Amino acid sequence: MVKRSGSLEDMVESFWKNKKVFLTGHTGFKGSWMSLWLLKAGANLTGYSLGLPSTPSLFEELKISKDMNSIFADIRDLENLKREVKEAQPEIIIHMAAQPLVRYSYAEPVETYMTNVMGTVHLFEAARKAESVKAVLNVTSDKCYENLEREEGYKEHEAMGGNDPYSNSKGCAELVTHAYRQSFFKKEGLLLASGRAGNVIGGGDWADDRLVPDIIRSVIKNETLVIRSPKSVRPWQHVLEPVGGYLHLAEMLYNGGEKYAEGFNFGPSKEDHCEWQPRWNLNLALQKTVEWNEQRLIDLSSVKDVTLKQISEYQQS
Repeated sequence: MVKRSGSLEDMVESFWKNKKVFLTGHTGFKGSWMSLWLLKAGANLTGYSLGLPSTPSLFEELKISKDMNSIFADIRDLENLKREVKEAQPEIIIHMAAQPLVRYSYAEPVETYMTNVMGTVHLFEAARKAESVKAVLNVTSDKCYENLEREEGYKEHEAMGGNDPYSNSKGCAELVTHAYRQSFFKKEGLLLASGRAGNVIGGGDWADDRLVPDIIRSVIKNETLVIRSPKSVRPWQHVLEPVGGYLHLAEMLYNGGEKYAEGFNFGPSKEDHCEWQPRWNLNLALQKTVEWNEQRLIDLSSVKDVTLKQISEYQQS
């Protein structure tokens, strides 16, 4: 294991300062936290997303579009994506654009597969055509694994699968990642890894069909909360855990080469395989989520400040 000195804040900001980064899905929940963290670290950031995924929108409330090159376009448009990646000349690409909802995937399976599978193919093709790219991180999901209905978590070597269109599309995206790594990226000198995380909570998540946003909406509107799957058990973590993990993995991939060109889980339990481990337990994650939402209700203009404050608190923990 690599031993590293200094705070996480120092390490992150020393690596990412002035790095050219192309981030897909930059307006989403995770993508907005990722965008702000990269900008805080001094990255030269280009974002590529279909649009604002929700109302309210965390990306909009952070008011960071002026600090980056924010592109609204479709990941399914291969030629436009290749053109934008080539123009941005990124050193690192982080692919987070996705159709992220299970229930929506039942209603729109074609859109889900086109976005999550072919969108990934398109991103990889765009990376291959851009001579500036050194490392690519594909963000998928812990739902990519074949669902064996067991309590313990899945390991990176286990079979891909998924019974619903969303989960299955993420399993397919992982298979695409493996095929492109073996067939093209290794031969072309590009480094490709994937990050797999599960259910996250945190300030600014306004998506439909998510437990914590549903709870917050019901409290604000003084409405009865409906729990859709009360018997389900999920491993929850704060959004900064996987986002921090992805940044760490991208750095390791960029600096460490093929050793890190594979798939990695980022969950609430300790993970040693890429020198990463979680920092906030569930109670603290819930506390930070409540604090964020309380501050937003008190002063909407404070969203960026409270988000930056929590990033710094996480880095220093």
